[in-house]
Amino acid sequence: MSDVLRRLTSSAPLPLDRLPPLSALKGFEATARLSSLRAAAEELHLSHPAIANQIQRLEQSLGTKLFARRGRHIELTESGRRFYPIVRDALEALILGAEALRREPCLEPLRVQVYVTTSIRWLAPRLAQFHQCHPETELRIKTYSLDWAFDSAHADIAILFRDGPLSSRLDWIPLFPSTLTPVCSPSLVAGYSLPLSPEALQAFPLISVYTESWSWQGWFDTLSPAATRPAPPRALQVDTLAAALEMATRGEGIALVNGPFAEDDLATGRLINPMGKVQPASGEWGIAYPAHLADDPRVVAFSTWLQSQQG
Repeated sequence: MSDVLRRLTSSAPLPLDRLPPLSALKGFEATARLSSLRAAAEELHLSHPAIANQIQRLEQSLGTKLFARRGRHIELTESGRRFYPIVRDALEALILGAEALRREPCLEPLRVQVYVTTSIRWLAPRLAQFHQCHPETELRIKTYSLDWAFDSAHADIAILFRDGPLSSRLDWIPLFPSTLTPVCSPSLVAGYSLPLSPEALQAFPLISVYTESWSWQGWFDTLSPAATRPAPPRALQVDTLAAALEMATRGEGIALVNGPFAEDDLATGRLINPMGKVQPASGEWGIAYPAHLADDPRVVAFSTWLQSQQG
């Protein structure tokens, strides 16, 4: 076995200095196939002298003649006939490999639209697990606090709340139901008899999120229509549930949570449900993405993983 072949069958770097001039291989292949320098030049949109120069450089590199002139025509020498299928196979392999890559979807970072609270209280603590399972998929998280609609210009997939139909251009996968849970710090209701009645609940500051479609009044209307609550001077309004939950944890009032965003705090006792009730609400939480991305491997991986996190 020659030194060159021995190096090719090992894990050592390729002996690139032994390569023939690659730019000349296209000229050689076309000339050999067409048996004409002029026809090869026309096919490759080059001049006759340019093709002749390519062949000359290739023959000098290989140290052998590849073509022989027979009158006004040229034909492959024995060396040329042996070399042609090697060059043809190599060029075809490169073309097929390049086309396979071109057909693959562009694996840019997956742009994920998510509300501030969903990001902080539910998604962020789970992202390390996603990256362990799918290291090939990079996520770019985009948080929103005021806009609840799918942002088709800046997002590929979103975790959304909907209480009506979406655009027909979007696919939807339900993630978890809409449920309303009042939560507060145990210190806020210390000394009170639990669970609180709807009337007793009204004695406490109620933290409202003005960007959300559900409200305390809707909670009272569903639970006890007679327990109508006017807007009291002690009402607290914030723009995100994340802020409301932080205030509730500090004992500053009672927040109303739609979705599984206080589960960890409820499990550890940092927050409690002072009424012991969870009310179903209209709407649902889910995953939305443009229908044309349904087979995108990044969307499939992320949406499948999100569904596995429901429990």
